[in-house]
Amino acid sequence: MRTSVVDEQALLSVSSRLGDAVINPTIWPEIMEQICIAAGATGAGLLQSDARTPDVPRTASIDELFRRYFAEGWHLRDARQKCVPRLLAGESVVTDQDINTAEEIERSDYYQNLLASFGLKWFAGIGFWSGSALWVLTLQRTQRAGPFEPSETRMLSTLRERLTEVATLSSSVGRIALTSGMRALDGLGEPAIALDRLGFVLDMNAAAEEIFDDEFRVRGRRLFVRDPQAKSLLDAFIARSCIMPDTGPLAVTTFVVRRRAKRPLFIRIVPIAGAARAPFVGGRALLLMSDLSRKSHPQTDVLVQTFGLSRAEARLASLIAAGISPEQAAEELGIACVTARNQLKAVFAKTDTHRQSELVALLSRL
Repeated sequence: MRTSVVDEQALLSVSSRLGDAVINPTIWPEIMEQICIAAGATGAGLLQSDARTPDVPRTASIDELFRRYFAEGWHLRDARQKCVPRLLAGESVVTDQDINTAEEIERSDYYQNLLASFGLKWFAGIGFWSGSALWVLTLQRTQRAGPFEPSETRMLSTLRERLTEVATLSSSVGRIALTSGMRALDGLGEPAIALDRLGFVLDMNAAAEEIFDDEFRVRGRRLFVRDPQAKSLLDAFIARSCIMPDTGPLAVTTFVVRRRAKRPLFIRIVPIAGAARAPFVGGRALLLMSDLSRKSHPQTDVLVQTFGLSRAEARLASLIAAGISPEQAAEELGIACVTARNQLKAVFAKTDTHRQSELVALLSRL
Protein backbone atom coordinates (compact mmCIF):
# COMPACT_ATOMS: atom_id res chain seq x y z
CA MET A 1 0.00 0.00 0.00
CA ARG A 2 1.41 3.39 -0.97
CA THR A 3 1.80 6.34 1.38
CA SER A 4 -1.25 8.60 1.68
CA VAL A 5 -1.07 11.84 -0.29
CA VAL A 6 -4.04 13.42 1.51
CA ASP A 7 -2.94 16.34 3.67
CA GLU A 8 -5.22 16.06 6.70
CA GLN A 9 -4.24 19.47 8.10
CA ALA A 10 -4.93 21.18 4.77
CA LEU A 11 -8.25 19.35 4.60
CA LEU A 12 -9.26 20.73 8.00
CA SER A 13 -8.20 24.21 6.92
CA VAL A 14 -10.33 24.22 3.78
CA SER A 15 -13.24 22.69 5.72
CA SER A 16 -13.31 25.82 7.86
CA ARG A 17 -13.73 27.92 4.69
CA LEU A 18 -16.83 26.10 3.48
CA GLY A 19 -19.11 28.46 5.41
CA ASP A 20 -18.01 31.35 3.15
CA ALA A 21 -19.93 29.72 0.28
CA VAL A 22 -23.24 30.24 2.13
CA ILE A 23 -23.15 33.97 1.43
CA ASN A 24 -21.08 33.87 -1.76
CA PRO A 25 -21.83 30.72 -3.81
CA THR A 26 -19.45 31.83 -6.58
CA ILE A 27 -16.47 30.68 -4.52
CA TRP A 28 -17.41 26.98 -4.72
CA PRO A 29 -14.87 26.30 -7.52
CA GLU A 30 -12.15 28.04 -5.48
CA ILE A 31 -12.94 25.97 -2.39
CA MET A 32 -13.02 22.76 -4.43
CA GLU A 33 -9.60 23.62 -5.88
CA GLN A 34 -8.25 23.79 -2.33
CA ILE A 35 -9.86 20.44 -1.49
CA CYS A 36 -8.19 18.97 -4.58
CA ILE A 37 -4.79 20.20 -3.43
CA ALA A 38 -5.34 18.69 0.02
CA ALA A 39 -6.59 15.39 -1.45
CA GLY A 40 -4.04 14.96 -4.23
CA ALA A 41 -6.79 15.25 -6.85
CA THR A 42 -6.76 16.88 -10.28
CA GLY A 43 -10.26 18.31 -10.23
CA ALA A 44 -13.62 18.29 -8.47
CA GLY A 45 -17.30 18.90 -9.17
CA LEU A 46 -20.66 18.89 -7.42
CA LEU A 47 -23.37 16.53 -8.68
CA GLN A 48 -26.92 16.03 -7.46
CA SER A 49 -27.73 12.33 -7.40
CA ASP A 50 -31.20 12.52 -8.98
CA ALA A 51 -31.04 15.65 -11.17
CA ARG A 52 -27.81 15.99 -13.09
CA THR A 53 -27.57 19.24 -15.03
CA PRO A 54 -24.67 20.74 -17.04
CA ASP A 55 -24.40 23.91 -14.97
CA VAL A 56 -23.07 22.37 -11.73
CA PRO A 57 -20.06 24.00 -10.05
CA ARG A 58 -16.69 22.43 -10.92
CA THR A 59 -13.04 23.36 -10.96
CA ALA A 60 -11.58 24.83 -14.14
CA SER A 61 -9.25 21.85 -14.47
CA ILE A 62 -12.11 19.49 -15.37
CA ASP A 63 -14.49 21.94 -17.04
CA GLU A 64 -14.04 20.30 -20.44
CA LEU A 65 -14.59 16.85 -18.91
CA PHE A 66 -17.94 18.02 -17.52
CA ARG A 67 -18.90 19.58 -20.84
CA ARG A 68 -18.34 16.28 -22.64
CA TYR A 69 -19.94 14.36 -19.77
CA PHE A 70 -23.26 16.09 -20.45
CA ALA A 71 -22.96 16.88 -24.16
CA GLU A 72 -22.20 13.27 -25.11
CA GLY A 73 -24.71 11.74 -22.72
CA TRP A 74 -22.21 10.11 -20.36
CA HIS A 75 -24.31 11.23 -17.40
CA LEU A 76 -26.94 8.74 -18.60
CA ARG A 77 -24.47 5.84 -18.64
CA ASP A 78 -22.07 6.79 -15.88
CA ALA A 79 -20.26 3.68 -14.63
CA ARG A 80 -19.94 5.35 -11.24
CA GLN A 81 -23.69 5.80 -10.80
CA LYS A 82 -23.54 2.64 -8.70
CA CYS A 83 -22.11 4.76 -5.87
CA VAL A 84 -25.51 6.42 -5.27
CA PRO A 85 -27.25 3.50 -3.49
CA ARG A 86 -24.27 3.09 -1.19
CA LEU A 87 -24.23 6.78 -0.31
CA LEU A 88 -28.00 6.72 0.22
CA ALA A 89 -27.47 3.80 2.57
CA GLY A 90 -25.20 5.93 4.74
CA GLU A 91 -21.64 5.46 3.47
CA SER A 92 -19.63 8.68 3.62
CA VAL A 93 -17.18 8.12 0.76
CA VAL A 94 -17.31 5.70 -2.18
CA THR A 95 -14.43 4.98 -4.57
CA ASP A 96 -14.02 3.11 -7.86
CA GLN A 97 -12.77 0.04 -6.04
CA ASP A 98 -16.01 -0.10 -4.04
CA ILE A 99 -18.31 -0.27 -7.07
CA ASN A 100 -16.33 -1.71 -10.01
CA THR A 101 -13.89 -4.59 -10.35
CA ALA A 102 -10.57 -4.16 -12.16
CA GLU A 103 -12.00 -6.13 -15.09
CA GLU A 104 -15.10 -3.93 -15.28
CA ILE A 105 -12.94 -0.81 -15.30
CA GLU A 106 -10.79 -2.20 -18.11
CA ARG A 107 -13.85 -3.05 -20.22
CA SER A 108 -15.75 0.19 -19.53
CA ASP A 109 -16.01 2.85 -22.25
CA TYR A 110 -16.60 5.37 -19.47
CA TYR A 111 -13.12 4.76 -18.04
CA GLN A 112 -11.25 3.90 -21.25
CA ASN A 113 -12.86 6.48 -23.53
CA LEU A 114 -14.06 9.49 -21.55
CA LEU A 115 -11.76 9.52 -18.51
CA ALA A 116 -8.64 8.24 -20.29
CA SER A 117 -8.86 11.07 -22.85
CA PHE A 118 -8.24 13.48 -19.96
CA GLY A 119 -5.58 11.34 -18.30
CA LEU A 120 -7.98 10.53 -15.44
CA LYS A 121 -8.95 7.21 -13.89
CA TRP A 122 -9.67 7.28 -10.15
CA PHE A 123 -12.39 8.95 -8.15
CA ALA A 124 -13.78 9.41 -4.66
CA GLY A 125 -17.35 10.57 -4.10
CA ILE A 126 -18.21 12.27 -0.80
CA GLY A 127 -21.94 12.12 -0.16
CA PHE A 128 -23.79 14.86 1.72
CA TRP A 129 -27.31 16.20 2.03
CA SER A 130 -29.18 19.39 1.26
CA GLY A 131 -32.61 18.79 2.73
CA SER A 132 -33.86 15.55 1.14
CA ALA A 133 -31.49 15.78 -1.83
CA LEU A 134 -28.29 13.75 -1.94
CA TRP A 135 -25.31 15.58 -3.42
CA VAL A 136 -21.87 14.20 -4.22
CA LEU A 137 -18.55 16.03 -4.18
CA THR A 138 -16.59 14.10 -6.80
CA LEU A 139 -12.78 14.16 -6.68
CA GLN A 140 -10.87 13.07 -9.80
CA ARG A 141 -7.35 11.65 -9.87
CA THR A 142 -5.02 10.75 -12.72
CA GLN A 143 -3.94 7.16 -13.30
CA ARG A 144 -0.45 8.08 -12.16
CA ALA A 145 -1.72 9.55 -8.86
CA GLY A 146 -3.32 6.22 -8.05
CA PRO A 147 -6.63 5.26 -6.43
CA PHE A 148 -7.91 6.60 -3.13
CA GLU A 149 -6.78 4.28 -0.34
CA PRO A 150 -8.97 3.39 2.69
CA SER A 151 -6.85 5.58 4.97
CA GLU A 152 -7.45 8.51 2.61
CA THR A 153 -11.20 7.97 2.36
CA ARG A 154 -11.40 7.98 6.17
CA MET A 155 -9.84 11.46 6.16
CA LEU A 156 -12.13 12.62 3.33
CA SER A 157 -15.17 11.37 5.27
CA THR A 158 -14.61 14.17 7.79
CA LEU A 159 -15.94 16.58 5.13
CA ARG A 160 -19.35 14.88 4.95
CA GLU A 161 -20.90 16.45 8.03
CA ARG A 162 -19.49 19.90 7.29
CA LEU A 163 -20.71 19.78 3.67
CA THR A 164 -24.20 18.81 4.87
CA GLU A 165 -24.24 21.70 7.35
CA VAL A 166 -23.16 24.19 4.71
CA ALA A 167 -25.55 22.88 2.04
CA THR A 168 -28.52 22.93 4.44
CA LEU A 169 -27.73 26.44 5.66
CA SER A 170 -27.02 27.61 2.13
CA SER A 171 -30.40 26.35 0.96
CA SER A 172 -32.24 28.07 3.84
CA VAL A 173 -30.40 31.38 3.50
CA GLY A 174 -30.79 31.34 -0.27
CA ARG A 175 -34.54 30.82 -0.13
CA ILE A 176 -34.93 33.55 2.49
CA ALA A 177 -32.91 35.93 0.28
CA LEU A 178 -35.02 35.04 -2.75
CA THR A 179 -38.32 35.46 -0.91
CA SER A 180 -37.22 38.77 0.61
CA GLY A 181 -36.19 40.09 -2.79
CA MET A 182 -39.49 39.10 -4.35
CA ARG A 183 -41.43 40.79 -1.56
CA ALA A 184 -39.37 43.95 -1.92
CA LEU A 185 -40.16 44.08 -5.63
CA ASP A 186 -43.81 43.45 -4.83
CA GLY A 187 -43.77 46.43 -2.48
CA LEU A 188 -42.53 48.57 -5.36
CA GLY A 189 -45.28 47.23 -7.61
CA GLU A 190 -42.72 45.46 -9.80
CA PRO A 191 -43.95 42.12 -11.23
CA ALA A 192 -41.22 39.49 -10.93
CA ILE A 193 -40.77 35.75 -11.50
CA ALA A 194 -37.73 33.76 -10.31
CA LEU A 195 -36.50 30.86 -12.46
CA ASP A 196 -34.18 28.02 -11.53
CA ARG A 197 -31.38 26.61 -13.66
CA LEU A 198 -33.81 24.46 -15.67
CA GLY A 199 -36.32 27.23 -16.29
CA PHE A 200 -38.79 26.08 -13.63
CA VAL A 201 -40.55 28.80 -11.64
CA LEU A 202 -39.10 29.04 -8.13
CA ASP A 203 -41.16 31.98 -6.93
CA MET A 204 -43.35 34.84 -8.12
CA ASN A 205 -44.83 37.86 -6.44
CA ALA A 206 -48.41 39.12 -6.29
CA ALA A 207 -47.69 41.88 -8.81
CA ALA A 208 -46.75 39.20 -11.36
CA GLU A 209 -49.90 37.19 -10.71
CA GLU A 210 -52.00 40.29 -11.41
CA ILE A 211 -50.83 40.42 -15.04
CA PHE A 212 -51.35 36.72 -15.82
CA ASP A 213 -53.92 35.88 -18.48
CA ASP A 214 -54.58 33.20 -21.11
CA GLU A 215 -51.54 34.35 -23.10
CA PHE A 216 -49.00 34.68 -20.31
CA ARG A 217 -49.08 32.68 -17.07
CA VAL A 218 -47.43 29.95 -15.02
CA ARG A 219 -48.59 26.44 -15.80
CA GLY A 220 -47.12 23.36 -14.12
CA ARG A 221 -44.14 25.32 -12.75
CA ARG A 222 -43.33 26.47 -16.28
CA LEU A 223 -43.89 29.92 -17.74
CA PHE A 224 -46.44 29.64 -20.53
CA VAL A 225 -46.03 32.24 -23.31
CA ARG A 226 -48.43 32.14 -26.26
CA ASP A 227 -46.42 34.57 -28.41
CA PRO A 228 -44.27 32.24 -30.60
CA GLN A 229 -41.37 34.67 -31.00
CA ALA A 230 -41.20 35.46 -27.28
CA LYS A 231 -41.45 31.74 -26.43
CA SER A 232 -38.55 31.00 -28.75
CA LEU A 233 -36.39 33.67 -27.10
CA LEU A 234 -37.28 32.43 -23.61
CA ASP A 235 -36.54 28.80 -24.56
CA ALA A 236 -33.18 29.84 -26.04
CA PHE A 237 -32.28 31.68 -22.85
CA ILE A 238 -33.15 28.65 -20.68
CA ALA A 239 -31.14 26.37 -22.98
CA ARG A 240 -28.09 28.64 -22.61
CA SER A 241 -28.43 28.87 -18.85
CA CYS A 242 -28.63 25.06 -18.57
CA ILE A 243 -25.20 24.51 -20.10
CA MET A 244 -23.46 27.42 -18.41
CA PRO A 245 -21.63 26.69 -15.13
CA ASP A 246 -23.81 27.54 -12.16
CA THR A 247 -21.36 30.17 -10.94
CA GLY A 248 -20.73 31.62 -14.41
CA PRO A 249 -21.91 35.07 -15.59
CA LEU A 250 -25.36 35.37 -17.11
CA ALA A 251 -26.02 38.08 -19.67
CA VAL A 252 -29.00 40.40 -19.24
CA THR A 253 -31.67 39.61 -21.84
CA THR A 254 -34.75 41.57 -22.90
CA PHE A 255 -37.71 40.62 -25.07
CA VAL A 256 -41.31 41.62 -25.75
CA VAL A 257 -44.38 39.41 -25.31
CA ARG A 258 -47.09 40.45 -27.74
CA ARG A 259 -50.69 39.82 -26.69
CA ARG A 260 -53.79 39.78 -28.84
CA ALA A 261 -56.20 41.42 -26.39
CA LYS A 262 -53.78 43.70 -24.51
CA ARG A 263 -50.73 45.82 -25.02
CA PRO A 264 -47.37 44.00 -24.97
CA LEU A 265 -45.34 42.96 -21.94
CA PHE A 266 -41.74 44.11 -21.81
CA ILE A 267 -39.57 41.56 -20.00
CA ARG A 268 -36.05 41.97 -18.73
CA ILE A 269 -34.16 38.88 -17.54
CA VAL A 270 -31.46 39.61 -14.99
CA PRO A 271 -29.21 37.15 -13.11
CA ILE A 272 -29.93 36.24 -9.52
CA ALA A 273 -26.95 37.12 -7.35
CA GLY A 274 -25.84 36.38 -3.82
CA ALA A 275 -27.05 33.58 -1.57
CA ALA A 276 -30.07 32.73 -3.75
CA ARG A 277 -27.62 31.65 -6.49
CA ALA A 278 -26.41 28.68 -4.40
CA PRO A 279 -26.47 25.38 -6.30
CA PHE A 280 -28.70 23.90 -3.58
CA VAL A 281 -31.38 26.54 -4.26
CA GLY A 282 -30.94 26.72 -8.00
CA GLY A 283 -31.96 30.37 -8.40
CA ARG A 284 -30.76 31.45 -11.82
CA ALA A 285 -32.65 34.45 -13.16
CA LEU A 286 -35.32 37.03 -12.40
CA LEU A 287 -37.90 38.04 -14.98
CA LEU A 288 -38.81 41.69 -14.37
CA MET A 289 -41.96 42.66 -16.26
CA SER A 290 -43.49 45.90 -17.43
CA ASP A 291 -47.12 45.67 -18.51
CA LEU A 292 -47.67 48.40 -21.09
CA SER A 293 -51.44 48.09 -20.63
CA ARG A 294 -51.23 49.12 -16.97
CA LYS A 295 -51.92 52.74 -16.21
CA SER A 296 -49.44 53.92 -13.63
CA HIS A 297 -48.94 57.42 -12.34
CA PRO A 298 -46.57 59.15 -9.92
CA GLN A 299 -47.70 59.95 -6.40
CA THR A 300 -48.93 63.47 -5.82
CA ASP A 301 -46.44 64.03 -2.97
CA VAL A 302 -43.58 63.35 -5.38
CA LEU A 303 -44.94 65.88 -7.87
CA VAL A 304 -45.40 68.52 -5.18
CA GLN A 305 -41.83 68.09 -3.93
CA THR A 306 -40.24 67.78 -7.38
CA PHE A 307 -41.93 70.57 -9.31
CA GLY A 308 -43.51 72.76 -6.63
CA LEU A 309 -47.04 71.97 -7.79
CA SER A 310 -50.02 72.67 -5.59
CA ARG A 311 -51.89 69.62 -4.28
CA ALA A 312 -54.69 70.22 -6.79
CA GLU A 313 -52.23 70.60 -9.70
CA ALA A 314 -50.37 67.44 -8.60
CA ARG A 315 -53.59 65.40 -8.53
CA LEU A 316 -54.44 66.54 -12.06
CA ALA A 317 -50.90 65.92 -13.36
CA SER A 318 -50.91 62.44 -11.85
CA LEU A 319 -54.08 61.53 -13.75
CA ILE A 320 -52.74 63.05 -16.98
CA ALA A 321 -49.58 60.92 -16.59
CA ALA A 322 -51.81 57.82 -16.48
CA GLY A 323 -53.14 58.67 -19.94
CA ILE A 324 -56.43 60.29 -18.87
CA SER A 325 -57.65 63.29 -20.86
CA PRO A 326 -58.11 66.66 -19.09
CA GLU A 327 -61.88 66.31 -19.50
CA GLN A 328 -61.91 62.85 -17.90
CA ALA A 329 -59.60 64.07 -15.15
CA ALA A 330 -61.91 67.00 -14.42
CA GLU A 331 -64.86 64.63 -14.10
CA GLU A 332 -62.92 62.27 -11.80
CA LEU A 333 -61.70 65.15 -9.62
CA GLY A 334 -65.13 66.80 -9.55
CA ILE A 335 -63.96 70.12 -10.98
CA ALA A 336 -65.00 72.19 -13.98
CA CYS A 337 -63.22 71.63 -17.30
CA VAL A 338 -62.08 75.27 -17.35
CA THR A 339 -60.53 74.79 -13.90
CA ALA A 340 -58.73 71.69 -15.13
CA ARG A 341 -57.41 73.57 -18.17
CA ASN A 342 -56.13 76.43 -16.00
CA GLN A 343 -54.43 74.00 -13.62
CA LEU A 344 -52.88 72.21 -16.59
CA LYS A 345 -51.41 75.49 -17.85
CA ALA A 346 -49.85 76.02 -14.43
CA VAL A 347 -48.45 72.47 -14.53
CA PHE A 348 -46.92 73.11 -17.97
CA ALA A 349 -45.24 76.27 -16.68
CA LYS A 350 -43.83 74.64 -13.52
CA THR A 351 -42.58 71.51 -15.34
CA ASP A 352 -41.21 73.47 -18.32
CA THR A 353 -43.35 71.49 -20.77
CA HIS A 354 -45.60 72.85 -23.52
CA ARG A 355 -47.97 70.07 -24.46
CA GLN A 356 -49.61 67.04 -22.88
CA SER A 357 -47.34 64.49 -24.63
CA GLU A 358 -44.24 66.25 -23.23
CA LEU A 359 -45.74 66.24 -19.75
CA VAL A 360 -46.59 62.52 -19.93
CA ALA A 361 -43.09 61.69 -21.17
CA LEU A 362 -41.52 63.68 -18.32
CA LEU A 363 -43.71 62.24 -15.56
CA SER A 364 -43.28 58.68 -16.85
CA ARG A 365 -39.63 58.89 -15.68
CA LEU A 366 -40.90 59.13 -12.12
